[in-house]
Amino acid sequence: MQISLKTKTKCLARILRQYDHLAVALSGGVDSAVLLAEAHAVMGNRVTAVTARSPIHPHREVADAIKIANTIGVPHLIVDSSEIEQPDFLANTPQRCYICKKAVFGHLLARVREKGIQHLAHGANLDDLGDYRPGLEAARELGVAAPLMDAGFTKEDIRQVARDRGLFVWDKPAMACIATRFPYGMPISLAKVEQVKKAEEVLAAAGLVGCRVRHHGDVARIEVPVDKLRNLVADPLRSRIVDQLKDIGFLHVCTDLEGYVSGSLNRALDIGNGRGSSNP
Repeated sequence: MQISLKTKTKCLARILRQYDHLAVALSGGVDSAVLLAEAHAVMGNRVTAVTARSPIHPHREVADAIKIANTIGVPHLIVDSSEIEQPDFLANTPQRCYICKKAVFGHLLARVREKGIQHLAHGANLDDLGDYRPGLEAARELGVAAPLMDAGFTKEDIRQVARDRGLFVWDKPAMACIATRFPYGMPISLAKVEQVKKAEEVLAAAGLVGCRVRHHGDVARIEVPVDKLRNLVADPLRSRIVDQLKDIGFLHVCTDLEGYVSGSLNRALDIGNGRGSSNP
């Protein structure tokens, strides 16, 4: 039997009331924004937002997190995380997301506990259970709560609540950390991360939102929604993007005719049919 959004919201409120004070890991996306807004509605000033900042997180995501916290009206901590310095992370194995989340959530927990806050929650939802997301295991091991998931929220539910609450991120495309742009086994470096960030900024400036630039060494593979393919390959935009990405350091620029596919780099993993994406 399908559970109504109203029932799920009541369940979420019951879950949130059990905390004396809660820190919400605020990424700048719609999931954590909704969790923060609902927590504030239920708990008032007993809620704090905390955001990880590092080279693998696009600048605009941190900026959006700041704007969300200010709009909702909660205290906001920004923590510099150091996953980019860890050899195990840079090796880019299929456990990269686990290694990353273990480090990031560890940093966030240490910071909020300095403030006397014992509990941390993140915006994972039911749809995440259908994906290959080893980071969820890291969160569970560290005791990071997932109230939206526990209350039965799907991504569709979350967007509906965000729209009802007037959150500006209600229709924001999903955005994962820049490390997800590298095929497993290709070592990650700060220089390569900066290449991808600059390349995706080029696409965003051209109005191509919800896009990815996958880093294949000398080759930049661009994924855009299928309905944007025609725009991307038409001149003068095509030639301008090619020139700009070559200036960034890529020797070849290609467009994936399949369009943007969440978790496309996970196809190299033997994770079973239908498993999706720690690599959005």
